Amino acid sequence: MTPRAVDVVVVAYRSRELLRRCLDSLVGHPPQCELNVFVVDNASSDGTVELLGDRFPDVWLHAAADNLGFAKATNIGIRAGKAPYVLVLNPDTEATAGALDRMLDLMDGHPEVGIAGCRLELEDGSLDHAAKRSFPTPLSALGHFSGLRLGGQLGAYTAPGVESGPVDAVNGAFMLIRRAALEEVGLFDEGYWMYMEDLDLCYRFAQAGWTTWYESTVIFRHVKHGTSGLVRSPRLERAFHYGMYRFYRKHYARRRNPVLNGAVYAGIALKLGSSVGRVAVLRLLAGRRG
Repeated sequence: MTPRAVDVVVVAYRSRELLRRCLDSLVGHPPQCELNVFVVDNASSDGTVELLGDRFPDVWLHAAADNLGFAKATNIGIRAGKAPYVLVLNPDTEATAGALDRMLDLMDGHPEVGIAGCRLELEDGSLDHAAKRSFPTPLSALGHFSGLRLGGQLGAYTAPGVESGPVDAVNGAFMLIRRAALEEVGLFDEGYWMYMEDLDLCYRFAQAGWTTWYESTVIFRHVKHGTSGLVRSPRLERAFHYGMYRFYRKHYARRRNPVLNGAVYAGIALKLGSSVGRVAVLRLLAGRRG
């Protein structure tokens, strides 16, 4: 195994065509180093397994019998590799020319960086603002989910002031991770089924003294909601809100007033109820139009 090597871990779920485009982009824009690709398919039943066998026979495949969720499936791929760098990549992303080499150069030149993310560019060329994040607080979450775009704590959900440099967190759609740091801090918390596990990992890295870096000069394309859809299912809504609850309880609750904790948990529950209700209404209207 050469020092300059990267294991790419992709978790797929009913994303056959997006995965094909993702893997084609890696073939078309490979880094100048050893590249190993690991795909964990979460029981897609959409031809993903057949696609990999026919078109990408060199890709390591774990075909799960059930939908394991993101964290557990990603950890399976991480454990299967040995390269000094791990790239956790969503199937709805696409590499651009030179992107991986430049990100690896960044990691080589900054040994304090444990996780690095790049500019995630939407199909219209705009920035996916979730590419760089601040750790959430009750006030910043209120500002984000209420639609208030104010300054101070209410506007601190993302990290808009950082062009390139240290940030609290980057997005799980693209996370280049130093394996030595993973071995120190631990892998993704499998208590999250989907959502917030990327934020949790960045938080634990920060607690251990590692830097998370956002690099705006490097671009990967991102088909936002390419795998989950524009409207989350009730199961995904529950997973999303449970992720918020788990993150807060795990990292904040012990240091906060019990009254505040109760208010936060109640707020999450109310938002879950409203979100599930909204999904039900949207599906009812879609059925009537159909």
